[in-house]
Amino acid sequence: MAGIYVHIPYCKQACSYCNFYFSTQLQNTNDLVDALVKEIDLQANFFEPNTQISSIYFGGGTPSILDTADIIKVLNKIYNTFNVDDFPEITLEANPDDLNSQYLKDLKAYTPINRLSIGIQSFFEDDLKYMNRAHTTQQAYDSITLAQQQQFDNITCDLIYGTPTLSDKNWEKNLLTLIEFGIKHLSCYALTVEEKTALHYQIEHHKVANVDEEKMATHFRILQAITKMHGYTQYEISNFCTDKNYAIHNSNYWNRKPYLGIGPSAHSYNGKSRFWNINNNIKYINSINSNNIPNEQETLTNIEQYNEFVLTGMRTKWGVQSARIEKLFGNELRRYFEFEVSPFIGNAWVNANNGTYILTDEGKLFCDFITEQLFWVEESV
Repeated sequence: MAGIYVHIPYCKQACSYCNFYFSTQLQNTNDLVDALVKEIDLQANFFEPNTQISSIYFGGGTPSILDTADIIKVLNKIYNTFNVDDFPEITLEANPDDLNSQYLKDLKAYTPINRLSIGIQSFFEDDLKYMNRAHTTQQAYDSITLAQQQQFDNITCDLIYGTPTLSDKNWEKNLLTLIEFGIKHLSCYALTVEEKTALHYQIEHHKVANVDEEKMATHFRILQAITKMHGYTQYEISNFCTDKNYAIHNSNYWNRKPYLGIGPSAHSYNGKSRFWNINNNIKYINSINSNNIPNEQETLTNIEQYNEFVLTGMRTKWGVQSARIEKLFGNELRRYFEFEVSPFIGNAWVNANNGTYILTDEGKLFCDFITEQLFWVEESV
């Protein structure tokens, strides 16, 4: 199994918290799509022979800016170049303001898109304004209703918690609204203030309120309680689903499956090395048109692969198996992991069962801190 990620680096406006690469200059979208198609050709030998593609994901940016003809153009090239499963997961990230009735009808009728990832973030205007989202509360509701009317039944929605404008009561309402819609998969993220974003600038200059860690922790516990009450499984720190409706695309990342990233700033991974494309649209287009993939490469050491294995594994409901560490990375790293994880078993943040280590509900709140302690660093040598 493997995945393909296609980065569409355009947005109508910039969300204040976003640090992904995108442009609000939309005039060269046609050139960009042509370059994406050409990069697929140039990357034809990226995967090992006979590798099956189980997931295709249009991310961004805002992929729903593309019309259906552009989506079909890229997908046709993928299908003609790689060995795609008979029933792959094909996801389109979309903003609510793009999902009008006609666009959804066209997606359903003319493309093989079978999963929508809708960036709701909140159903309350104060939160949307704080984050500088392009859509309104009404568009958030309408986007789900219209998608379901067009028989899109595999929908995941994003929500953001911890914003200063979001009360505990309204956070519960956000979650219950999606549950009442029958959404089978939720991705819920704590608002993170990244450097060099508009939100970071606004907070530094006291233009908006800063985030509150205690509020985030409270919202996280509310999230766990409500989703569990309604039959959702927290199969990864930020991802919840009913009836094993796991995201194939996300799961490929966490299970360290190979994936190919197409487009400006897109990342790829082949099992041992990481690659990342230049994050400049014009330079990307010009380089691809010169038959050159504008990327950099990093070959991961055994230690770096171990750290990534721990990082991704501890975030999931399946946790980390110490026997698997020994098989992949050697006995020394297994013993190191078991020694470093033991204090967290003692304080009830990690459950240990027959060599499998899984975060408890409370431990998930401290996931980043715990995994950092499990990393092998120079001082460990």
